Amino acid sequence: MREITYAQAICEAMSEEMRRDPKVFFMGEDVGAYGGAFGVSAGMLNEFGKERVRDTPISEAAIMGAAVGAAMTGMRPIIEIMFSDFISCCFDGLCNQAAKTRYMFGGQTTMPIVVRAPAGSGTGAAGQHSQSPEAWICNMPGLKVVVPSTPYDAKGLIKAAIRDNNAVVVLEQKLLYRVKGDVPEGDYIVPLGEAAIRREGKDVTIVTYGRMVARCLEAAEQAKEAGIDVEVIDLRTLVPLDKHAVIASAMKTGRVIIVHEACKTGGFGGELAAVITESEAFNYMDAPILRICGADVPIPYNPKLEASIVPTTPVILDGIKKVME
Repeated sequence: MREITYAQAICEAMSEEMRRDPKVFFMGEDVGAYGGAFGVSAGMLNEFGKERVRDTPISEAAIMGAAVGAAMTGMRPIIEIMFSDFISCCFDGLCNQAAKTRYMFGGQTTMPIVVRAPAGSGTGAAGQHSQSPEAWICNMPGLKVVVPSTPYDAKGLIKAAIRDNNAVVVLEQKLLYRVKGDVPEGDYIVPLGEAAIRREGKDVTIVTYGRMVARCLEAAEQAKEAGIDVEVIDLRTLVPLDKHAVIASAMKTGRVIIVHEACKTGGFGGELAAVITESEAFNYMDAPILRICGADVPIPYNPKLEASIVPTTPVILDGIKKVME
């Protein structure tokens, strides 16, 4: 199997779906001639032309509004919001239109929009370009939310999202764009709503997603040296959530750690903890559920400060040892 980057996998997913279905098109700021702010759509303009790879004005509200209208009239738009932070600029279109239209029309229309948005810190882009806004989006019924952690999943999940008849937000953590992994050539999908067990274990469950998956796997390997067997679950899709996988693993190990880059207060980890405590897994718990999350601060510009506010492998390892005490 060939090895390509996360960014290349996303480009390949979009290109294959555009070849498969003439109703699929792509638009956003600088996605055409420039190839996207992170180079994800490089070469797509040459293949598909300006009608299907559209550079837009610098207006997230306009991009989202155009996507909603296009979807309601039978097209299947993919849009790129250059930084996920700017989803806030198009909340009306996303949350009051894209999320609700299919439901409010009783299924008489569909809303097949894919919103791609680079997210997360680590690039020195400071507080307005480095946030992890998944909790904002998961709080809006009607939207599906996807956070791929590998190139394989990036391709398969985006293809599944494009074929879905509902609005899907795909958060692509920026430090993953240059990460390489095995990706098959040709068509495949990763179904929305199915978590992946990245590492099996019997002592502690770590539930995570996005770029934190790799750090959790590193911590799990280091914990093995201390005789602790850690299971790592990659959610892949936050909405719909694979509750069965989370609950089953919690019941097996009796100890759960939730890890994400987004800030702790109001973060998606609180929802995950509630899912466990409200289920039969609560009776199997041998320790309180532990959340290891980003700090409740705006993302600093200083690189050392920026690195210090998100979970690191040593911090995750300390958490593993703590729940085993």
